[in-house]
Amino acid sequence: MTESLTEYQRKRYTRQLLLPSFGFDGQEQLAASTVLVLGVGGLGCAAAQYLCTAGVGQLILVDDDCVELSNLHRQVLHGEGDIGRLKVASARDTLLALNPAASIEAVATRLDDAALLEKILSCRAVLDCSDNLDTRRQLNRLCYKSQTPLVSGAAIRFEGQVAVYTMQQSTPCYECLSQRFGEQQLSCVESGVLAPLVGIVGSLQALEAIKLLSGTGTVPVGKLMLFDGAYSQWQTFQLEQWSDCPVCGTNSSSTNSTDSIEV
Repeated sequence: MTESLTEYQRKRYTRQLLLPSFGFDGQEQLAASTVLVLGVGGLGCAAAQYLCTAGVGQLILVDDDCVELSNLHRQVLHGEGDIGRLKVASARDTLLALNPAASIEAVATRLDDAALLEKILSCRAVLDCSDNLDTRRQLNRLCYKSQTPLVSGAAIRFEGQVAVYTMQQSTPCYECLSQRFGEQQLSCVESGVLAPLVGIVGSLQALEAIKLLSGTGTVPVGKLMLFDGAYSQWQTFQLEQWSDCPVCGTNSSSTNSTDSIEV
């Protein structure tokens, strides 16, 4: 790293610096990192606040929605005074109140492939906190093209899931999961969601991203972590790369060459 931590950073992040496997190197890696969070709803609010307060140098928040009253039971960066405001603006204000030293870019537009890829290329990790299947597929495809790690999360009713895709050769991507196990097209608008569930899933997304960025711990790459909130039980399944996956598959027309993916 070219710069060491300031005295302010040493005091603010002292509890993380005490961790032997994290220490100054890990904190400096966070400070030098840019992370894109797509979706500033329940998952994005939970993930972004911990990325911000843990010391990630820059966050790019992408969401074109506005705050509604029905969001407030689970989207903890927004309050009643924010109803009608853009979620990225409300989230940015709250995050800066939590950590004034943070750098936060708010993007209140649904980005096309070219614009989103440009943002992704400036990042060391991307968090998928969306609730839209098309957006999930778009993020997965562009992260594979740029070989940017993707931390995917989802939550509905009492169930949540998290998976980490590093977009390296012979490792699965999100499309491998959706093609093999089906696609969840319902959202909490139709099916509901219990408030703490999104906090659990979003916090785990932030944890895995921080581990990726800092080189700390073991990241469960290519594993699907499922949480049953009704029974407080976790299950973990190993995902395999699907040879016919249209994004990363070795037998697909895309192959493993990132140059062959159209954007």
